[in-house]
Amino acid sequence: MERVQSTRVTPGEVSGEVVAVRGVTRRFGDVVALDDVTLDVGPGELVGLLGPNGAGKSTLLSLINGQRKPDSGTVRLLGGDPRDAASRLGLGVTPQETGLPATLRVGEVVDFVAGHFPDPVPTGDLLEQFGLAEMARRQAGALSGGQKRRLAVALSLVGRPRVLLLDEPTTGLDVGARQALWEAVRGYHAGGGTVLLTSHYLEEVQALAQRVVVIDRGVVRADASLDVILRRVALRQVVLTCATDLSAWPGVVRTGTGAAATPGSDGGARQTLFTADADALVRALVRADVDFRDLEIRGASLEEAFAEMVEPGMPGEGAER
Repeated sequence: MERVQSTRVTPGEVSGEVVAVRGVTRRFGDVVALDDVTLDVGPGELVGLLGPNGAGKSTLLSLINGQRKPDSGTVRLLGGDPRDAASRLGLGVTPQETGLPATLRVGEVVDFVAGHFPDPVPTGDLLEQFGLAEMARRQAGALSGGQKRRLAVALSLVGRPRVLLLDEPTTGLDVGARQALWEAVRGYHAGGGTVLLTSHYLEEVQALAQRVVVIDRGVVRADASLDVILRRVALRQVVLTCATDLSAWPGVVRTGTGAAATPGSDGGARQTLFTADADALVRALVRADVDFRDLEIRGASLEEAFAEMVEPGMPGEGAER
């Protein structure tokens, strides 16, 4: 796939926040998908929504793009109501699942979408940028999963949007196609565009985002710069059984729920210790002749990191970006 060039953003300045989500709650029956979420995205920001599957990321995007409305709270897009078609003229969206008309040719699909915008990217240029030019006359239903995904992302840019919403944009793509789409997003952003993308892949958010919002179980766990978030999720877990409470040991950043458990009959308790350097911590325990057993060392999964994300001293909403 060829390197994607920058796509010019529709001229025009947006004052204030491009996306403003204030105190939003959204339920599906008894399930609370979003719980009092507040999020502001300013012009020109590239924000990654990071969280495990089912965290509420896609629901949040569906409110921002006007597909759904909140049960409570307000959502504004480019200063207007996202359920108003006029507000969505400056919006480009790649949903997690895209239903392309199977019998239309690829070029016809692009032409159809382009017809909804006043100054679309020429179809030939867009297909060339995304390595789809040779497939212009192929029916969309005959494309591979990866090719359909590339077309879906291309369609989100055809109207030269001011703001781009990407929901798991590289699902089903191989490494080369993923890298090319990352370049497309970077090029769009460099041209002045605002991007809000979701992913449960730390690598993807790390490759693109300047600011990261961590969401889990419908709650914003953290909102900070990429560097701040990386310092939290790059920790290692040292899990062991020990009679000594190690929660205050040098090098221990925090403890998991297993730490300080009720001692067993042998006086030992299962403890989970988060540290930036697991090897150094274990060496220090050995040198200090600390009696421990059943040692395990593993990386902190994103879900485990999310559960521990908001603590005293951890930047939250409104923190450093």
